[in-house]
Amino acid sequence: MRLYILLLVLFTSLASASGTGFSSISAQQLLERKQDVVVVDVRTPEEYAEGHVPGAINVPHDRINEFLQQLDNEKSSQLVLYCRSGRRAKLAANELHKLGFGSITLLEGDMLGWQEQGLQVEK
Repeated sequence: MRLYILLLVLFTSLASASGTGFSSISAQQLLERKQDVVVVDVRTPEEYAEGHVPGAINVPHDRINEFLQQLDNEKSSQLVLYCRSGRRAKLAANELHKLGFGSITLLEGDMLGWQEQGLQVEK
């Protein structure tokens, strides 16, 4: 019984540390599927203006309710979220999921990863 509880605790810890419950997509996969998805930058408007993934819309993670109208027609679309490094994208994904958005994916590496790969940035 102790072994079972220990394994359960270990598995739960690993699952919460390694995953968010949302799938992820690489930058290359996103570039191949760009027409099939809605890319959402959840950084601040200032960060967005400094440069973002081409075609991304800006919906700041801490102001999602103010921007819901912008996403209103996208509830059934595949959303790809990113921020600078991942923390805010996960927060936004959780909030959007609570609001009924069902198909949410996180961009692997977020904006830092996009830039490290030398991919195009739109201003």
